[in-house]
Amino acid sequence: MITKVYETPNIYKIDVPLPNNPLKNLNCYVVQDGEESLIIDTGFNRPECKEALLEGLRELNVDWGKTNMFLTHLHSDHSGLAPGVMHEKPGKIFMSQKDYEYLGWILNGNRWDTYDMLYRKEGFTEEQVLWLKDENPARGFEPDYYFDAEIVGDGDAIQVGSYTFQCVFVPGHTPGQTCLYLPEEKLMLSADHILFDITPNITAWVGIEDSLGDYLDSLVKIRAFDMKTALPAHRKNEMDVYVRIEEIIHHHLIRLEETIDAVGKFPNAHATQIGSCLKWSMRGKTWEEFPLSQRWFAVGETMSHLDYLIKRGLMEKTEGDFFGYTLTDTTERCKEKLNRLWLAYEK
Repeated sequence: MITKVYETPNIYKIDVPLPNNPLKNLNCYVVQDGEESLIIDTGFNRPECKEALLEGLRELNVDWGKTNMFLTHLHSDHSGLAPGVMHEKPGKIFMSQKDYEYLGWILNGNRWDTYDMLYRKEGFTEEQVLWLKDENPARGFEPDYYFDAEIVGDGDAIQVGSYTFQCVFVPGHTPGQTCLYLPEEKLMLSADHILFDITPNITAWVGIEDSLGDYLDSLVKIRAFDMKTALPAHRKNEMDVYVRIEEIIHHHLIRLEETIDAVGKFPNAHATQIGSCLKWSMRGKTWEEFPLSQRWFAVGETMSHLDYLIKRGLMEKTEGDFFGYTLTDTTERCKEKLNRLWLAYEK
């Protein structure tokens, strides 16, 4: 389904379904001016997504000789179809260097073996890890191959007809997520950096010391832009973008305080046990009833919060058969220190 969501420039949203995924759909945006088009993100590498995307592009009558693609980040619901759609087309695929290099490690390396080992150390059983090899929605829908990309950095320009979009580097959700900003319209294509009725997942990335800290810094960075309209990559936006940014920042403060409480109560616990103590949107289900694939994302987010606290000296990590986490001070003193640190994120 195609919806026109903006007038100057013409921006259309193609509703790309994400089967068996709680996100439900991807908002693939297509910017058009004159005969030029820019496709922003793609959907999973699976037939249902490809059919919807290509049908939408046919309806928009894109001229493949004057069409480029921009990938906001490496997640497969955003990049999965990139080489399949652009194969043997003259247009470029734009992507940040950080995410492009990380995607290469995913496609050409042993990323999932590395993550399986990590999750075992954080409390997942061997049976759970084996089940997730087939059932994890993060797996299996990546691009077919490591495609060529035109690398863009923070502040770089991407031209679509007479309009010049500015790349805004916002690491956190992934190591190199990048938004697009159109200054004269005060328009931000916010990707997964700012979502409005769900909170972006922030996970612990192998090789990234503090993804939550990166994300919070990126929220402060993007808050400084003059934004009249923000177009997210999932669901819809029916609220003020600056209010939403403050809500997300507050959400992570609460989650960090919950993490401190859990570690204070269960010293030397691993991330799965700590995660089970936190408040998640489970629609009335207990942690044990929560789908294992969603627990995988929840534990990844728990790890990112633990990393944040470790970097700031509020927590320590020990390694044995499992990882264990302990506070460096009393629960109350750690929370007091956290709240002082939080002043850096407040307006």
